[in-house]
Amino acid sequence: MSTLAADRKNTERSALSFVPELVYFEPAALDYPKGQRIFEWAKQQGIPYRMTTSHNRITNLPGETELEQYKIAKRTLVVGIRKTLKFDTSKPSAEYSIPIATGCMAHCHYCYLQTTLGAKPYIRVYVNMDDILGAAIGYIDERKPEITRFEAACTSDPVGLEPITGSLRELIEFMGRQEHGRLRFVTKFHHLDSLLDAKHNGHTRIRFSVNNKYVIKAFEPATSRFEQRIEAAAKAARAGYPIGFIIAPIIWHDGWEEGYSELVSSLASALPKDAAKELTFELIQHRFTKTAKSVIEKRYPRTKLEMDIEKRKYKWGRWGQGKYVYPDEQANALRMFISERIFDHFPEAKIEYFT
Repeated sequence: MSTLAADRKNTERSALSFVPELVYFEPAALDYPKGQRIFEWAKQQGIPYRMTTSHNRITNLPGETELEQYKIAKRTLVVGIRKTLKFDTSKPSAEYSIPIATGCMAHCHYCYLQTTLGAKPYIRVYVNMDDILGAAIGYIDERKPEITRFEAACTSDPVGLEPITGSLRELIEFMGRQEHGRLRFVTKFHHLDSLLDAKHNGHTRIRFSVNNKYVIKAFEPATSRFEQRIEAAAKAARAGYPIGFIIAPIIWHDGWEEGYSELVSSLASALPKDAAKELTFELIQHRFTKTAKSVIEKRYPRTKLEMDIEKRKYKWGRWGQGKYVYPDEQANALRMFISERIFDHFPEAKIEYFT
């Protein structure tokens, strides 16, 4: 490869939020145009690839220790077929989750995917989009004339994968054609340029997971920076998308008042004024389970994430499994302070919930 070609390839890679170090293909994935495109892309990029009959059979990832294997798995892409077309519910965000990917390339210390993905934290993308969209139509038809909302980011950050798959744009334009269908997704990445001219028809709400600078720097490696996310939100608003923000996890730390005040004021400075009319906020305090605490401490042994059970309140969940949240006094202080800052800057905004 010439020096010029190598430089061009490196430039292309730097524009992506995620470049896998290893790609697995399920053979059936190559029967689909999207699977073939990703296959050709991987070869052009010089990324090693292997075939696997099923993602469940991937057991020989490199790495001598569990921690090494975890880090390598987070840089591994599996291209396959979504066989289960029964969508999970996704309250309070939406009626249903719509599965276009599973797994995330970010290294957020607190992430619930640490436990739900268990020993298989590699990233999976699904190429049978027609099957997935067909299933979505079925769910929409069941609930007519009510609007059915779909969440595309329950098990992944689809924006981080969009330069490779193009699936999110496909999903946005599909929902733009649905009278009774709406799409929502949340992201920590700023790689939105390919979505800005999509025919969304106002049917997709893009929500940005934001936080103060300390939390992003300390606990969200491999994600877009504070300023990049805010700039991306402004771009999405100017492109006519309804937008929103998830401030999560809200973390009590030294200087939290200044940090969250700066966050909200920065949003107000960046967003076009007309975006504030339909703006939504979702506020989620930091929480963890005993299982998550154990996994996080293994995978990020030097984390500064506070998970002292003695300092927390135990809160039962809907499915009989409890989580540790802040005591009422701290939780109320966080909720009130951030809510007041939001309404100071965005009096027409809606805070959908604090949990």
